[in-house]
Amino acid sequence: MEKRQARWIEYMARLGYIAKGVVYGTIGLLSVQAALDIGGKATGSEGALRSIAAQPFGRVLLIFLMVGLAGYVLWRVVQAVRDPEHSGRGFTDIFRRLGYATSALFYSGLAFSAFKILALPAQGADSGDTAQAWTSRTLSQPLVRWLVGGVGLFIVGLGCYYFYRAIRAEFRKRFNRQAMSPAEQNWATLVGRFGIAARGMVYVIIGVFAVRAALSFDASKVATSEGALQSLEGNPTDEWVLAIVAIGLIAYAIHMGFQARYRSIDPR
Repeated sequence: MEKRQARWIEYMARLGYIAKGVVYGTIGLLSVQAALDIGGKATGSEGALRSIAAQPFGRVLLIFLMVGLAGYVLWRVVQAVRDPEHSGRGFTDIFRRLGYATSALFYSGLAFSAFKILALPAQGADSGDTAQAWTSRTLSQPLVRWLVGGVGLFIVGLGCYYFYRAIRAEFRKRFNRQAMSPAEQNWATLVGRFGIAARGMVYVIIGVFAVRAALSFDASKVATSEGALQSLEGNPTDEWVLAIVAIGLIAYAIHMGFQARYRSIDPR
């Protein structure tokens, strides 16, 4: 890969981390407002994009996010295909690269959602309804019911893996720590751990809902990230949990800012 091309991919990757941070920061801010009953509504990624689009100059910001998310997808594809960070060829390394590919698919869908909001601002499917409609059809088939439950258990396990990542804080190895002050390193570790743990909590809630849906044949129990956060609204005790998770998602957004600024990125 030519040096100029590698530099271009690096810029797109850093832009992607910023865009991802804006999305998670918006989700966290809206969820904090919902938890404290000061306006706002717990929502997921697409809901965050729609909220951004509704703000003054929101469509301009949405164009930036669409380009940034496309840059993040590009970086994930490079990580999955070329292994520029030399992760290795062991089982866990291959699993990590598959994770990069899966992440690329998810954020390409989110970038497309931003495009749809720009092109058709009055339209757009409700992701929660879509998930429930799909699950209603699949739960009518006994074998697929167990598959849905298995996927739910996998998502719970993924959430637990995020807790493990938060404890290990291996993301610090990817930072150019020579360019960071001791205080920046400490804050980067703190917000990274808190933010990654908050994402883990969201995954655990989603997985539990999927398992419950499979056990009860009730598709209404299926939850996306938006549904997972909204399930914590309405009860004072749960709203404290929602507030903590929401602040954690804001911390994750700050973590993305550290990634954009200090992560060592060399696509070659």
